Amino acid sequence: MNHLWITAQQRTQTVGVTVTANLPNAHTGGAVSLADVATLRVGLAQMNPTVGDLAGNRTLIADLYAQAVSAKCDIVAFSELSVTGYPPEDLVLKPGFVRDNRIVVEDLAKITGSCVAVIGFVDSGVGNQVASGRPVIYNAAAVCANGSIQHVYHKRLLPNYDVFDEERTFEPGTGGHHLFEVGGVKCAVSICEDIWRADGPVQQQARDGAQLNININGSPFHSGKLQEREEMLRTRAAENKCAIVYVNQVGGQDELVFDGSSMVFDASGKLLARAPQFTSGLSVVEIDLDKPVVAEVAPLSDRYEEMYGALVLGTRDYVRKNKFTDVVIGLSGGIDSSIVAAVAVEALGAEHVHGVAMPSRYSSDGSKTDAYALAEALGIDCRTISIEPVFEAYLSMLAPSFEGKAADLTEENLQSRCRGQILMALSNKFGWMVLTTGNKSELAVGYFTIYGDSVGGYAVIKDLLKTDVFGLSRYVNQRAGREIIPEAVLTKPPSAELRPDQRDDQSLPPYDVLDPILALYVEQDRTAAEIIELGHPEDIVRRIARLVDINEYKRRQCPPGVRVSEKAFGKDRRLPITNGYRG
Repeated sequence: MNHLWITAQQRTQTVGVTVTANLPNAHTGGAVSLADVATLRVGLAQMNPTVGDLAGNRTLIADLYAQAVSAKCDIVAFSELSVTGYPPEDLVLKPGFVRDNRIVVEDLAKITGSCVAVIGFVDSGVGNQVASGRPVIYNAAAVCANGSIQHVYHKRLLPNYDVFDEERTFEPGTGGHHLFEVGGVKCAVSICEDIWRADGPVQQQARDGAQLNININGSPFHSGKLQEREEMLRTRAAENKCAIVYVNQVGGQDELVFDGSSMVFDASGKLLARAPQFTSGLSVVEIDLDKPVVAEVAPLSDRYEEMYGALVLGTRDYVRKNKFTDVVIGLSGGIDSSIVAAVAVEALGAEHVHGVAMPSRYSSDGSKTDAYALAEALGIDCRTISIEPVFEAYLSMLAPSFEGKAADLTEENLQSRCRGQILMALSNKFGWMVLTTGNKSELAVGYFTIYGDSVGGYAVIKDLLKTDVFGLSRYVNQRAGREIIPEAVLTKPPSAELRPDQRDDQSLPPYDVLDPILALYVEQDRTAAEIIELGHPEDIVRRIARLVDINEYKRRQCPPGVRVSEKAFGKDRRLPITNGYRG
């Protein structure tokens, strides 16, 4: 087995290839028997689509197909719903969108030759309607060759859990599995969830004689997901005695990040090839179904390396795909804004990242100097805009209404809202997207100011617990081989600096106590009673559970951010705001 990786940035001249494979006619369903060849050359097109950008996605597919032809591939597979981008969500409820995506896949089929292309798109059922009256639509894959769509496969198993709700829009496919031959190899197509169930379509396809299953995916990243996929695919290949080509989307889409990591397994379950994570391009693998091979596999990343890659890609794609060039970040001299700035520079380049220090009467000298030390280390511009004039104006304006009332959280929140207004003013004036800096621990318990530090376009670290923020910050310095995030930032007690000598642990338990409770309550859906039974202090657990529950309304008003855990706030976790349950 030979494994060639071609990045999306590389371009090669398209050349013709000898016809080595043909496909059955879609209407006859018969397989064409061909002379055996030594190997099957397969292209895994790991592409980064933009949801809804049909023209742009068509260009990406056509370009990668040309690369596959140049690389003399017999077959090239694209990711799930590659024409529309995944997930298209309710765009597919627009009949015009479905029609336009069909035109694109038909247009792409016309450019195909002997190299077979498996392309994901949205298909509509002719003359069929669901109960609501709208046309039936399917999550589909078109098998294209020799200038036309040879046949279409409809996804059988529709995921309806975690971030997935495909049953809302799609109908499950039925009918035959349409095996076809390429280079004398009997092939089948499946789509994402189809391969996860042991008794699913892949099993039946193998029983029908499939030697190679091409599984196209829109499988989003979370920490540990790659290992989970790999184990499942190894099992599925071995139990069905069928080689598997697994092609996954790459790129950021709102809260989701797709990591690629496309893979090939032989019929014994041996991993033959793994494409790089978080990188678009074409991976070319020569598969010999009869002879032993030597595995060539991209190395696995460690936890923080993987997490950092997801944050960088998610941020880059959200900013760029939404037509922004620059971002602005409030630099407090704390660890949250420091890691957000580091990610932004990696994602966009230092020239596109702007820092703003917004000191108040409570800001320490260390916070001011740490903010500028970070900016210098990252090579970004940083300006200082004091909030004192506007804060003082607010206090003066509200003094008659607040007469006789002691200063409290109200005045603290005013400072945060002053900063939010400044950042949004810069955003409006210069067209910069505001990146918020709140972490998952803070969002969970409501330790942030609505319409203040939560204001912005994208929340880079909203799915990182505070302990992971520290771990990732140390990784950034280690990766750079120098001090990017100042050591003082890593060691000083976290503080919002909204009152004299304020520290986070005055309002919250220490993060090494808080975060394990949050992981159980938020990510694993344990009740407070269950967490207490595990040995966590009852008073702390009850308090934290209450804070999580009562702050749902605040989180609903926060911007989207990168999902890196198995359950993030947003698409994963859909709890009612008005909720009286206390378990």
